[in-house]
Amino acid sequence: MFYYLISLIIVALDQWTKYLVASKMELGESIPLLPGVFHLTSHRNLGAAFGILQNQRLLFIGITIVVVIGIVVALYRVGGKQPRVATALALVLGGAVGNFIDRVRTGEVVDFLDFTLINFPIFNVADMAITIGVGLLLLDVFLDSRRRRQEA
Repeated sequence: MFYYLISLIIVALDQWTKYLVASKMELGESIPLLPGVFHLTSHRNLGAAFGILQNQRLLFIGITIVVVIGIVVALYRVGGKQPRVATALALVLGGAVGNFIDRVRTGEVVDFLDFTLINFPIFNVADMAITIGVGLLLLDVFLDSRRRRQEA
């Protein structure tokens, strides 16, 4: 149950920050927090990460439903036995649901975190949660593989 709470917190934080950006900023408006380094920029994404597959709303909705079901099943199986994996899955679940809500409601995802220094694609809290979650899953695979090699 704890891991679903993590997902719920991610969804709430994601939706709250997106609401603030969508309601308080004009589309395309950019507020420099660290000029030339990091800005809040109101942007909409009709695609996936890095803007790929634009205007594929139904595809993303379908994929997200399958992914969410898979993560819920995996969380059930992992339970408290593998906390790093369960935390990673909870982060990915929260991020997936956060962006899913946008796609269902408006057909586009609100992005606003803009690292202008490195010209990185603009992203949001849900994207961060998905990225951190996938990173934790990769770390777990690496550590598990390393442990198995040492045991052999």
